[in-house]
Amino acid sequence: MMTTNLTERITVNPNQCGGRPCIRGMRIRVIDILELQAAGLSPVEILEELPDLQMEDIQAVTLYAI
Repeated sequence: MMTTNLTERITVNPNQCGGRPCIRGMRIRVIDILELQAAGLSPVEILEELPDLQMEDIQAVTLYAI
């Protein structure tokens, strides 16, 4: 899996979620996933909480955040 493909999963649309970075055009914000991670949820638990996500989305958020 290439880093470029992962980072393309993060989208920014000024007309959606106040222009905040989201996952693949959905209304799931990057910050939502980061907050779940900070609360101690594992990637598998995050996927259970947000079933529209894929593991690659969580990886993309992690890359985006660093």
